[in-house]
Parts: sequence; structure tokens; C-alpha cells
Amino acid sequence: MADPAVHVFKGKLYIYPSHDWESGVSENDSGDHFNMKDYHVFSTDDAENGEVTDHGVILDVKDIPWAGRQLWDSDAAYKNGKYFLYYSLKDKNDVFRLGAACADNPEGPFIPQSDPIRGSYSIDPCVFEDDGRYYIYFGGLWGGQLQRYRDNKALENGAFYPAKDEPAICPRVARLSGDMLQFAEEPRAVLLLDEDGKPIAAGDTKRRFFEASWMHKYRGKYYFSYSTGDTHLLCYATGDNPYGPFAYRGVIMTPVVGWTTHHCITEYKGKWYLFHHDCVPSGGKTWLRSLKVTELKYNSDGTIQKIEGGG
Repeated sequence: MADPAVHVFKGKLYIYPSHDWESGVSENDSGDHFNMKDYHVFSTDDAENGEVTDHGVILDVKDIPWAGRQLWDSDAAYKNGKYFLYYSLKDKNDVFRLGAACADNPEGPFIPQSDPIRGSYSIDPCVFEDDGRYYIYFGGLWGGQLQRYRDNKALENGAFYPAKDEPAICPRVARLSGDMLQFAEEPRAVLLLDEDGKPIAAGDTKRRFFEASWMHKYRGKYYFSYSTGDTHLLCYATGDNPYGPFAYRGVIMTPVVGWTTHHCITEYKGKWYLFHHDCVPSGGKTWLRSLKVTELKYNSDGTIQKIEGGG
């Protein structure tokens, strides 16, 4: 399991991870070796010591009409008696899109829509509900293809990377439509600011966004957390509304064993938890990851206590 998204449904924790397997694809910077093909969902009623139930396959790439390959990170949401799964997948032209699927129960099976979400691109969807509105955050560099877009349009020359002293490429956010299946608006850039109120620069690789958006709310503040990718940190920034801007606050977790870290933050039974993955059981093979969980604690001023990843 990798890339966990964890939610409380029906009083239990439901875990929606990616499903790693040994596909035999060679490792490269485009992430082709992360050749996932289906999703399972897991549940437990105890984050620390409970038994975990594997509910089996909830969605398979062969059942998605527009599918090409590589079923990457996903997230789930609930509204009006329906459960929704959002996922990253390359289409038949090898371009990453976001897809949506529906189910009557949190353990699926999920029925995919016939086409990707209109106007979607890149990877790593995260859905956040706030006062009855649902927002979807997304984006990832390198193999995640975010660098191929500007102002929600594909670049003719393929990709753009800003200079080290220029603002870094930002993740995206859009409010979801009432039926939860499309964007209700054009995606916006999620602006991450440094201590001087300036956009974090592309060369600031220990603080700039790379992938793995996650949003949660604590004591009225919005916490946007993310992975720095090639520097292997989990960081967070805070703001006053779901769109941002978000001011950088610090590191949540130091590097783990493996190439990068992907996570989620969830409250359950009065405690906060950080779910993430590493590659310890597989001996460091980055394409064979396993899920871990640890309690997440806040200081009195709302900052998050740093967790040592062990990498």
C-alpha cells in the first residue's frame, strides 16, 4: 500500500491507498515503475491496535473506459448517501487525468464515469469538505506532469520549469460541482508563501511543493500539507480559507526509507493521526511501499510537532 487517503465513514477508518506490485517495469524519473493497476480499500475501528479488513478490489484499470495505464493516488468523499472515489490515471495518450467513480458503500465497488473530469490534469487528488462545499486539490511534478501546464492549458513545448529564484510551480484547487463529478470552476493556483510573504521559490527545494496535497482543518485554521519530492520532506502551511494563500510553517516528517513520502492527516476518536508510507519491508524498493500510521500532535500555538521518519 502507498499514498494513503483515510476518512471516517460509518464510525470506522476507511483507508484508500494505491496498490503497489512487482510489474517488472524498469525504474526511471518519469515513474513508469509505479505501474499500479487497481485499488483495494481497508477498514479498521482502531488506528493503533485494531484488526484491518481488506475489502478487496474496488476499482480496476480494465473497468475504466478511458484508461491507459498507471492508476496512481486516490481520495474518497461522501455526500448525500453516495461515496465518491477520485483517482489519477493516464489516458490512452499517456496524459494524466483525474477520474471519478461512485458507490453506495465506502467499500465499493466503485463505478467509474465514462470520461475523466473535464479540464483535469496531473495527479494526487485530495478532496476536502468545508461548510457543505467540496474542494479538490491536485498536482505533482516530474512524472506527475504538472510542469506541462500553465493557466490550466497544456504547453505546446511540453514542459516549463521556473528558474531557481522564480516562484515555484503551485498545486491546484477547484470547487467540485453539486453532483461531485466535475469542477465547478476553473482550477486556481494554491499559493505557498515564505516567512516574508513572498511565493516560495523553485530553488527552495526543501520547502517548495512537489506532490501529495492534503488539506485538513484544526481550530479554525486550514492546514495544507504536501511532499517536497526529491528532498523527501513532508511540510505544511496554514491559511484562513480553502483557497489560500498558505504561509509555510515547517516540517511534519523528516525523510523515510524510500524515494519520497505521501501522506494524509485524519482525526479519529479524539486523536489526530498521520498515515504515510515507506519502503522498509521491501528493503528500500521504492515501487513496493507499505503503510504506516503515527499519532500527530500539535503545540499550543497550533504548530505541528515534527515526526522523525527514520530514513
